[in-house]
Amino acid sequence: MSTAESNPSDVDTARSTGAGQDSQPAARPVYLDGHATTPLAPEALAAMAPWWHHQAGNPNSPHRHGQFADAAVERARRQIAELIGATPGEIYFTSGATEANNLALVGAVLAARAQGDVRTQLVVSEIEHKSVLHAAYSLERQGFTVATAAVTADGVVDLDRLSRLISQETLLVSVMAANNEIGALQPLTAIAEIVRTNGSLLHVDAAQIVGKLPFDASVFDYVSLSSHKMYGPMGIGALYVSGAAAYRPQPILHGGDQEGGLGPGTIATPLAVGFGAAAALAAIELQNDARWTGALAERFEEALRERQVRFTRHGAATARLPGSVSVAFEGIDATELIAGVSARISISEGSACQSGQITPSHVLRAIGLSDSLLRSTVRLYFGRYNSENDAVLAAEAIASAVAKLRLRTGDRLQ
Repeated sequence: MSTAESNPSDVDTARSTGAGQDSQPAARPVYLDGHATTPLAPEALAAMAPWWHHQAGNPNSPHRHGQFADAAVERARRQIAELIGATPGEIYFTSGATEANNLALVGAVLAARAQGDVRTQLVVSEIEHKSVLHAAYSLERQGFTVATAAVTADGVVDLDRLSRLISQETLLVSVMAANNEIGALQPLTAIAEIVRTNGSLLHVDAAQIVGKLPFDASVFDYVSLSSHKMYGPMGIGALYVSGAAAYRPQPILHGGDQEGGLGPGTIATPLAVGFGAAAALAAIELQNDARWTGALAERFEEALRERQVRFTRHGAATARLPGSVSVAFEGIDATELIAGVSARISISEGSACQSGQITPSHVLRAIGLSDSLLRSTVRLYFGRYNSENDAVLAAEAIASAVAKLRLRTGDRLQ
């Protein structure tokens, strides 16, 4: 293994100063795909390290090693709860936000039915993550119906249309806080008021927002969290279940009674510790991160304009997750563009969860993009560890690739 491979921080240092970017073709590209996953915070990595070996122990074991591991898991639970204004007893660890979404929708709906609730309608927005949409539609086999709430061209839920969808038959409404493709932020307070007026349950997929912007979970019944979207380790997430929620979800997996029976199986102590450390760090860095990442996204767009690159940015300028950029270069195939810049920057086409599929993004469809713009859209996220040099480099790489692709297709205009 080379020094660069064993020491990512060395590469980051060289990149942030601009050193060696042109003279070292083997250098790693700039990472700009934070919607898919964020780099692990060094503080989280350090916190996890002892629990893999020196302090290894099953938190469910009665001996001292188990007790130490259990104390570490509970500390992490407190750190996550503090970040979102919850109590530790309202946090249940899962394998990730996908499991948390399924547990919130399927588990809560089945719990309501088991307790005699006769409501059968679920409402989800058009731009939810596939784990929410598929979980909701899976319940149709059990007699439930699913209604989809339309969004505006900026990817924001249309409140008037949402109000008309929700009725006394609506059991649960699910809306993501920040979209994983275009970064659109939802008016959660207004949505909660509409939902509460009808007495429905409210689930929020907060995977993209928690750890990046302030978030208060206490307004909602269920909230899904993802560690690796907030500089924590992959493989772990959490579901917030409000102590005031009308129904505690039924388990959707079966085994032991870990996590109050909602998450059977041994909790991965190192992952929980890393998740907790990332949450504690986020609580400190929220304001700085938001300012920094937002400024980098603006610098990137400014650098594109300086290079006279034609582009269309999706989503509102203000109601957008800081650092998030969804942008189309009309007439340019996104897949070819991504390949053309891959030696210099790592970016995505639409949602990472549907990579390899031919079907266009349902999110981009929902906001009304033309087929041309759909095929031309790429997604970037400027995170905590990116630099201004990264933003300018990204613009340079894209400008160069777009120019080459336009020349190849006979369009010589930038």
